[in-house]
Amino acid sequence: MSLPTITPAQAQRRLADGSAILIDIREPMEHAREAIPEARLASLSTLAAGSLPATGENRPAVIFHCQSGKRTADNAARLKACGAPEAFILEGGLSGWKAAGYATRVDRTKPIELQRQVQIAAGTLVLLGLLLAWLAAPQFILLSAFVGGGLVFAGVSGWCGMAQLLGALPWNRAG
Repeated sequence: MSLPTITPAQAQRRLADGSAILIDIREPMEHAREAIPEARLASLSTLAAGSLPATGENRPAVIFHCQSGKRTADNAARLKACGAPEAFILEGGLSGWKAAGYATRVDRTKPIELQRQVQIAAGTLVLLGLLLAWLAAPQFILLSAFVGGGLVFAGVSGWCGMAQLLGALPWNRAG
């Protein structure tokens, strides 16, 4: 099942006239770092059937969004089952909203998304392993191989040890 898309301009009009609400399905860390001011957070990981706010016959339409629109589109059937009388996907997600020139609330004191932290850490470790292998001892190439193997395992299994480790660091703890 697919949900229809709505452009950022159409979404802005519907939000302004009260005929729609905006639901951000990203995770709390992503929402805390940057969000559309009108968006309510309802993380995909915690969203359940019939869990949307505002019950009643004259409920507003719901516009779901994520970062780029892909996560929202991939979960359209699940989102539709949440009980919205009329539901849309924000075209381009948060990125599309910003590209259309609409404001977001940014809090740079919040940590960047965990996925980006993993990318930075993995890239740094691979480069460090290569640099040390070149400058110090060839055995340091094993560091790069270990990180590469970990990334392959994460992609195949869906479990990332580096993400688990980074998620436990003080700046990534909720609170």
